[in-house]
Amino acid sequence: MLPFLIVLHILIAIALIGLVLIQRGRGADIGAAFGSGASQTVFGARGSASFLTRATGVLAALFFISSLVLTYFYSQRTERGSVTELTAPVAGDETPAGPADLPRLPDEPSSAPEEAPGQSGQQ
Repeated sequence: MLPFLIVLHILIAIALIGLVLIQRGRGADIGAAFGSGASQTVFGARGSASFLTRATGVLAALFFISSLVLTYFYSQRTERGSVTELTAPVAGDETPAGPADLPRLPDEPSSAPEEAPGQSGQQ
């Protein structure tokens, strides 16, 4: 059921993006004053604005509802965990290294700093 809802959600999102992209902007009505508006009468005298606006509203409502349904289903899952938690597979019965297994630092730091190669006495 969940994969079906995810696919439906993606299809609604793609259709909503497509509907928004094919709509004319508010400034496109100025072109109608200069004679280009007569060719846009496929959807009637009002044009396609009301149909596309209604379809966009319906798809936006469906997108909102599908988002809420997916959120509900994902919140009901029994396995809880963070996205940032990464667990590496452990081979056999090995345990991860503890503080006792880490290498120790030398007790005394060296007294003279090491010179970089090629820097011996040249300035």
